[in-house]
Amino acid sequence: QVPLVESGGGSVEPGGSLRLSCATSGPTISSRCLGWFRQTPGKEREGLASITRDGTLTYAEFARGRFTISRDTGKNALFLQLNNLTPEDTAVYYCAADRTDRAYDRFRGRCQIFTSTHDYWGQGTQVTVSS
Repeated sequence: QVPLVESGGGSVEPGGSLRLSCATSGPTISSRCLGWFRQTPGKEREGLASITRDGTLTYAEFARGRFTISRDTGKNALFLQLNNLTPEDTAVYYCAADRTDRAYDRFRGRCQIFTSTHDYWGQGTQVTVSS
């Protein structure tokens, strides 16, 4: 089994919405921190949001308010709701898991969303926003 598999990407018009899903399996099921990232050609991969097993959320400032991360531990699934999309949101979206707790900030009790602290990555799902 592939540890992380994203789905739900597609093409939408500006102002539209999408719900991305990520199925976890094997070593990623029990990860304390799961997160969503995105990348456009020529740019570094950037963190969007993360969530702990008990539901504590962290968002990048630009993602707060339009993007919502959620996790269904019973179904071993991670989700990202994308609302009010703009062409600038066009990117490949990745889910990622931290198996070594490097992403977990014990002082603040939440996960960080740095690419360097996540060990497993999905293959990505393309989101295209255009009219």
